[in-house]
Amino acid sequence: MYVCFWRRSSSWKFCQFFSLGFSHSTILDPHGKYNLKWRFDRRTITFEIEVETRGYIGFGLSPNGAMASSDIVIGGVTDGTPYLQDYFADANRKVHRDVQQNYRLQYGRENSTHTVLAFSRHLLTCDTSDKDITVLRVIWAYHSEDVGPSGPMYHGVNRGRKSMRLLDPGSKANISSEMDFFNLQNINVPVPFKDTTYWCQIFKIQEVQKKHHIIRIEPLIQRGHENLVHHILLYQCDSTLNESELKAGHECYHPNMPDSFLTCETIVFAWAIGGEGFTYPPHVGLSIGTSIDPVYVLMEVHYDNPAFQQGVVDSSGLRLFYTPELRQYDAGVIETGVWVSLYHMLPPGMQEYISEGHCTRECLQESLGQEMPSGVRVFAVLMHAHLAGRAIRTRHFRGQEELQPLSHDEEFDFNFQEFQLLKDERLLLPGDNLITECKYTTKDRQNMTWGGLTTRDEMCLSYLLYYPRVNLARCESLPEIIGQLKFIGVKEIQVPVTTWPFMIKSPKKYSSLSFTEAMDKYRWSKNRGKSFNQMVLQLPMNVRCSKWGQDEWSIQGTIVSPPEVKSEVKPPSTMCRSASEPHSGVVLLFTMCLTYSIVQTCLSL
Repeated sequence: MYVCFWRRSSSWKFCQFFSLGFSHSTILDPHGKYNLKWRFDRRTITFEIEVETRGYIGFGLSPNGAMASSDIVIGGVTDGTPYLQDYFADANRKVHRDVQQNYRLQYGRENSTHTVLAFSRHLLTCDTSDKDITVLRVIWAYHSEDVGPSGPMYHGVNRGRKSMRLLDPGSKANISSEMDFFNLQNINVPVPFKDTTYWCQIFKIQEVQKKHHIIRIEPLIQRGHENLVHHILLYQCDSTLNESELKAGHECYHPNMPDSFLTCETIVFAWAIGGEGFTYPPHVGLSIGTSIDPVYVLMEVHYDNPAFQQGVVDSSGLRLFYTPELRQYDAGVIETGVWVSLYHMLPPGMQEYISEGHCTRECLQESLGQEMPSGVRVFAVLMHAHLAGRAIRTRHFRGQEELQPLSHDEEFDFNFQEFQLLKDERLLLPGDNLITECKYTTKDRQNMTWGGLTTRDEMCLSYLLYYPRVNLARCESLPEIIGQLKFIGVKEIQVPVTTWPFMIKSPKKYSSLSFTEAMDKYRWSKNRGKSFNQMVLQLPMNVRCSKWGQDEWSIQGTIVSPPEVKSEVKPPSTMCRSASEPHSGVVLLFTMCLTYSIVQTCLSL
């Protein structure tokens, strides 16, 4: 911002530009023309946008990446004077000037090629036309002309969207230059000429002679590809893989991908665009070098190429910092939610369908009761679904009491998934139980959606990072299949079961069909889908309670009823702050004026 000082006794004037100091940054467009910086405190978020244009700049927050129902700010610089207006778009995408102007212009400037705007807003404004700043789709646009008397002209192709976690983009740790690291890095991957590509490759973890702790993982993005690499997931694989599998990468979820990819199921790390890496708490590290530690991992890279760039070759990946100076605790990962199976099914044409995956009290009682009776502490959570997913919550129960959710995301985006540190660690005790609740939309689908590994299949999972590590890999459930088949009128299946999916024997209309074909043949409607959903949530469920590798706790495979839930605890709400409250930037300038003993101060914006 520009600050100007006067002395009352003379015409002396001194002006200087002060940078606001931004701690986070990203590039939003494929060509590097739209650059975003931001910083925040507990009350306010401040943005600086630099765009290769001399016209207007548009920036917005959207619930789904579309223009409809978005919160928008538009500004620019005309004849050396910056301007900024707060807008919103209604459900029909019509743009209106917001009566309550909550965005505050900090400064603006332009040169012969670029325009820079900085502005701020309270995190929570209590304006129904504004969006609370949580996990949001950022939308952006720009034009070569400034806003005229009739409003902004249509931006044409100069627009886009990105999902970003503005308030928790990760942390830049103070890592010593002497600390060892190793890279998991793709080498010259030819990015296909299409919108979305998932590329997978298996790597071997760095070999060490004794136990070490990984204490930080950060993205290693090829220069100029900051907007191309959208997210990176790291899965732990079977430790008995043949090392010949390490050589070649392949498109993930492809019919011809190597079978070894299917052994890599548990997510151990996730990064998404805008994130700056993950630092383990100072008392926790990810162990490598012992017989029970990961040996092989699969790295999945999501390439986002909406501009259909051709001839792009990428060598991005991850950098993992490790140390022989061991932390107090080893970190572990527990996969909770719905056991991935064809028995998890979603009818077509549903505006909303809810699945629940239970980490049962029986599983936690047996596993934690034997391994860690005092409980374990969860410090980060990643919630995972596929393309039909719209919202996920990880609910936590102790006895008859429901605690605050471990995590929740009411605007889930498949293309933006990463571990999020909890504000406060959560104690998980023997006898507790968790419910991962997923809301889906299948309104545009004509056939059943099945639980499975591909992006058109579905999952409903929560991955919990916790300490100290215990021998519990998965704590999940699956609704009983017989009850689901009875809903569509199945009376008998063919036995013995010799094929998968198994075959139906009666009634005649389903005879010799697999159960998946029978489910697809059923004439689904919205009302039938809703009744099916209500019935499935009450069905007895199969417990999955597995150790590392192929071992199981004794409770695995038993049938239990879902717990009775008396009440539902909502995430804590935040108190609204009046838009008329003094702005922190003004207070800062007033304090600076007193410090310099200047009689009169002004902002030259």
